[in-house]
Amino acid sequence: MGIPNDDVVLIQLPKDPSEPTIVTVNCPDKPGLGCDLCRTLLEFGLSITRADFSTDGRWCYMVFWLVPSVSNSCEIDWESLKNRLVSMCPSCLVPFFSFNYQQGDGNGSTTHSLIYLLKLCCLDRKGLLHDVTRILSELQFTIQRVKVMTTPDGRVMYLVFITDGMELLHTKERRDDTREHLKSVLKNYCISCELQLAGPEYENLKALPSLPPAVAEELFTYELAGKEASSKELKSDMMTLKKATVTVDNLLSPAHTLLQIQCVDQKGLFYDILRTSKDFDFQIAYGRFSSSVKSYRSLDLFIRQANGNKIVDPKHLNALCSRLQEEMLQPFRVIVVNRGPDTELLVANPVESSGKGRPRVFYDVTLALKMLGIRIFLAEIGRHSTCDRQWEVYRFLLDDSHEFPLTSCRARNQLVDKVRRTLMGW
Repeated sequence: MGIPNDDVVLIQLPKDPSEPTIVTVNCPDKPGLGCDLCRTLLEFGLSITRADFSTDGRWCYMVFWLVPSVSNSCEIDWESLKNRLVSMCPSCLVPFFSFNYQQGDGNGSTTHSLIYLLKLCCLDRKGLLHDVTRILSELQFTIQRVKVMTTPDGRVMYLVFITDGMELLHTKERRDDTREHLKSVLKNYCISCELQLAGPEYENLKALPSLPPAVAEELFTYELAGKEASSKELKSDMMTLKKATVTVDNLLSPAHTLLQIQCVDQKGLFYDILRTSKDFDFQIAYGRFSSSVKSYRSLDLFIRQANGNKIVDPKHLNALCSRLQEEMLQPFRVIVVNRGPDTELLVANPVESSGKGRPRVFYDVTLALKMLGIRIFLAEIGRHSTCDRQWEVYRFLLDDSHEFPLTSCRARNQLVDKVRRTLMGW
């Protein structure tokens, strides 16, 4: 037996708009549930200001205090968010066929959403790619892959592979509404708009053109030593980021290992930590994500292995602490390199063990480029594998201009700084 739908997820909207919205989830537990819920909150453009989490391995209770992310300009559809969260909770008395969301089967597994191809031809202008991304986000689409090409006559061709959070793109009404919404917002800049099921071309775009070895080494192995930046402002941020600490206590609790984490506040922090717990297959019996104090976060996590035992193996603990510190210090990799005569921005972030990428990275990067007034000549999203991890890599070939000369070291440092700050929610 499950529990009624209305009791699984409760959303308490604030009376004062300056106060957070409180979302409570109370349902049977399953591996990685907390990570999946946090990922959806991030996808909806929400930041977690505080969270409480407890589970006995069979039942899970979570409370999130939420505010819109700094970069989010989309109105939150709370009803859709509730339905999405409910669909992730196992063994609930929900008529799953009545929701057209990505559904579970009652045992915690999920079906894969269909991939659709949006072909969009537009007249070029600054910020156009972000505007398209924002529209798709408002319509609850998730960008899986993208290829953007600029033609010599000033037109831009977008090949955007998307999944539908509402799972309604198989209907003519949803497809027509999507096309009309894009045309109404883009106005005269939109030349043509087509939407169809993706074919073999989606698989062809999964792998990026190979990165030069020197670029791959810089992107995936550089340390936060400030060597990639020369501006004082960026170095100051690097010094702040390096203060993240993870403390292990195996004496306080007879049944759990206590992790005490302190680091600078940043968007998606709780998601990154729960993603690590999912990848390392350990369970969080109790967790508290405290409110930010002077831009720092404190987390207390009582954890255990999947078999219910404490984590006492020093090698396992060291590997776990190292990965957590890496996620806090380097949630994103951002570099600017030369690609022949052109300038290329590369952004990378780890992929979940389930194969899912991080939400809204493309949204934030294109927003940063729009705010800087930089045109995007070519954009691609793909995957890159290193010896121990898979990464989602975003590649942007940028147009140089007199207003923002990308041949200048100062301008490049400013670009890296702006992209990183936008991704971090600073």
